[in-house]
Amino acid sequence: MYHIKILSVGKTKEQWLLDAIDEYAKRLRSTVSFTYQWAKNDHQLEELAAKEKNTILLDPKGSLHTSEQFSSFLVESLERGGSKLTFVIGGADGIPKSLLADGQKISLSPLTFTHQMSRLILIEQIYRALEIDKGSDYHRA
Repeated sequence: MYHIKILSVGKTKEQWLLDAIDEYAKRLRSTVSFTYQWAKNDHQLEELAAKEKNTILLDPKGSLHTSEQFSSFLVESLERGGSKLTFVIGGADGIPKSLLADGQKISLSPLTFTHQMSRLILIEQIYRALEIDKGSDYHRA
């Protein structure tokens, strides 16, 4: 069982977005347990992230991956971290600069998304990556 934590500033307020995130978490229930922590501000996000060991920062300047590359990257990151991984999503101003200095960064897209939409896109991509790893037909190139 993999354990993935998602740290982000602010809560998801839109019910439709919560429902979509919950749908993917439900699909992954047999493979991944998710923990979410919502920080009130950048300072609290920095404090939460400092406690984590195997961390990936979502940043527009981070490395871009195809779905297949992300699948390999995700599985390797989980294995390297003892089946535990933390993703950090910044607020309106992105990831705090103090975290950017040391963290491993990936980008979901060159486009800009709200931190709330990024949560949904991330969890769908996690689902897709693990389906690719299993060899299912969810992902069609």
